[in-house]
Amino acid sequence: MEKNQIVIFGGSFNPPLNSHFSLAEQIVNEYENVEKVIFVPVNNLYEKADLLTNEHRYNMLNLVCSKNPFFEVSRVELDSSRPLYTIETLTLLQEEYPDKKIVFTMGSDNLKQLSTWEKAEELVNKFKILVLERDEDNMDEIIKKDKFLTDNINSFIKVKNNVRSNLSSTFVRKKIREGKSIRYLTPDEVIFYMEENSLFKE
Repeated sequence: MEKNQIVIFGGSFNPPLNSHFSLAEQIVNEYENVEKVIFVPVNNLYEKADLLTNEHRYNMLNLVCSKNPFFEVSRVELDSSRPLYTIETLTLLQEEYPDKKIVFTMGSDNLKQLSTWEKAEELVNKFKILVLERDEDNMDEIIKKDKFLTDNINSFIKVKNNVRSNLSSTFVRKKIREGKSIRYLTPDEVIFYMEENSLFKE
């Protein structure tokens, strides 16, 4: 089967966690037509407390992704002069890969709010959405309760054999500040980078 799909994995990655990379690896394993997963960190103009600089988050992602031929990091949002809407990001990436199908990864928590997103109708019409079920969420039940989602049900794909994790970057940052080990929560390359740059120690 031709590998003609590129999966977009957006987030703050503050810091990136093992769970982010294991999910991306799972996607590559389970979907034969996925060529690669592109991690897209948000711009630090995005209003989010405790967000590291663009370069620190890009560097941490790149340390890990550079060792995996199926992973890549995009600067499309980092290099923008303003925060981009998801539809804008995906459109720019589609222009970069005109012969590929762009698939967007979304957590079930965001799926519940999707109808309120900028140009949501255009987003689901142009791009397939790979849904990661979080906590006790069930994608099918979420879709049933929302007319917008029901009307566009063919746009959504449930992540196969998803290993659910409640681990968050917030939890990891808290452990760092408490001086506790975060080994096995995030890749060693990320741990060494944070130590070298004294990140989240304040």
